[in-house]
Amino acid sequence: MMRQWFSVIVLIACGCQNRGVVPTPDASQLPMKYKDHNIIFVSFDALQASHVSSHGYPRNTTPTIDAIGNSGFQFKNTMSVASWTVPASMTWFTGVYPCEHRMTNKFVVYLPPVEKMSNLKELSPNMVTLAEILKENGYATGGFTGNAGVSGGFGYEQGFDIYYYDKWKFGSMDDSMPRALDWIEANRARKFFVFLHGYDIHGQRSPVEGYDYRFVDQNYDNRYTGSPQEHELLREEGLEKGELTLREADVNFWRAIYDEKIQRTDEKFKHFLEAFRKIGVSDKTLLILTSDHGTEFYEHRRFDHGFTLYNEQIHVPLILQLPGQSVGKSISDRVSSIDVMPTILDLLDVPITDNVKKQMRGTSLVPAMRGESVRRDVYSETEYRQYTYKRAIITPDDWKLIYTLETKQRELYNLRTDPHERTNLAESERELADGLERKLFMHYKSIGYDLTATRWEVGMNPVYPSQGKK
Repeated sequence: MMRQWFSVIVLIACGCQNRGVVPTPDASQLPMKYKDHNIIFVSFDALQASHVSSHGYPRNTTPTIDAIGNSGFQFKNTMSVASWTVPASMTWFTGVYPCEHRMTNKFVVYLPPVEKMSNLKELSPNMVTLAEILKENGYATGGFTGNAGVSGGFGYEQGFDIYYYDKWKFGSMDDSMPRALDWIEANRARKFFVFLHGYDIHGQRSPVEGYDYRFVDQNYDNRYTGSPQEHELLREEGLEKGELTLREADVNFWRAIYDEKIQRTDEKFKHFLEAFRKIGVSDKTLLILTSDHGTEFYEHRRFDHGFTLYNEQIHVPLILQLPGQSVGKSISDRVSSIDVMPTILDLLDVPITDNVKKQMRGTSLVPAMRGESVRRDVYSETEYRQYTYKRAIITPDDWKLIYTLETKQRELYNLRTDPHERTNLAESERELADGLERKLFMHYKSIGYDLTATRWEVGMNPVYPSQGKK
C-alpha cells in the first residue's frame, strides 16, 4: 500500500505515466476510519485557491499538490473562516470561530506603553486544542512553522511535544521541513501528528537565492523587483487610500512573482514527500494540505490580505489523501476551514468528550468524502488590525453577503453570475440582503456572540513593524 500511495505522487509530479498501480475502485469505499494512524497537516501560508493548477489556473504552478489532489479528496470550494493567519490558523486547532477563540489580533491590548499579546489560554481558558486531544490519545505531537502569525506564545503550542518556529519573522519551509523530517524519523515507532507550515508564498518572503522571474514578461521595465518591502508599501498605500492605481504590466508582474513562489514551494514539498517516503511509514499516514487564507493581487485594487472577505482572500485549497488511496475525488460542495478539526478526529477515530463535541462548530467532511451532500451556509470574519470589522455569509445557492460592522455597509454578490464580486446588489436585491443580514446576525447570536451589543471602533493593532511600535 505504501508503494501505491507514493508512486502516484512521485510519478505524476514528474510528469511520468503511472504504470503498475492498481487503483482503488471507488474512493468512497475506503474505510474512512484510521485509528492509530499518523497525520501530517500542511499549511502553505497565503496560497490563493485560484492560483492552484487543479483549480483551473492556466500556469503549471502546483504539480505536486495537484498530484496529491488527483489521488485524494479535493474540496474545490473551501472557505477560510478568516482572511489572515492568526484567527484562521487558531480555528484549525480549536474548531470554533475567531470571535469565540478570541485570537482575532496580534495584541489583545495595544495602547502604548501597554502592549499585551493575545494568548489562547488567557482569552479562552476552557478551549481544548486538537493537539491536546491527540496527545491525550497517545500521539506524539510536533509543530514546525515559520514564526510570525503562528509563532509560539499565542497558544498554538498547546498540546505539542515540540513546537518549533523559525528565528526569522517569516520563515521558510527550507527550515521547517528538515526539522519535521528529523522529528518524524525519531518518532517513527509512535503514532504522530505533525503540523508543517512556512511563509514561502507570503508577500513578506522572497527566495533567499533571489527570483529567476520565470513567469515575468521579458519586456517588463522592472519598475518593481518583487521585494517584501515593495509589497508592504503597496499594502499600506492601498489601506490608506482605499485603492491602488497600478499599470496592467505591474499587476501581471506581481502575479507572476506570486506564481514563481508557489511553484518553488511546490517543488520543495515534492522533496519533502520523497524524503518522508524513505522513512517507511506512509502506509500509516494521512495527509492534509491547505492554506490559512488567500491573498489579493489587485483583484479589488489592493494588495495582501486580512482587510476584506472577498474570495481571493478566503478561498483556499483543501486536500485530504488517505493511506492506500490512488483514485481521487473532487468535491464541489462549499465547506469551511472550521470543518478541519472534526474531520481529523473523525478519520482518526479518536474518542472525544461531550465538552469537545459542544465546542466544535464545524462538521466532519467524511460524509462528503463518501458522496453525501454537505450543502450549507458558511461564515467568515475579520477584525484585521482593528482597521475594519467584517462578517460574511455564503449560501449553498451562491449568494454572498459581506457586512461591515463599523459602517453598517452591505455588499451582496451573486457568485454564480459574478464570481469575482464586482457588482454589489445590496440595493437592487434589498429583500434578499435583509434576509441574509438577519441570518448572519442570528448565526453569531446562536454561538453566544451578539453583534449588536458591541461598539465597533476602528483603532490600531499592528502586525508589522511599520504599523506601530513593537
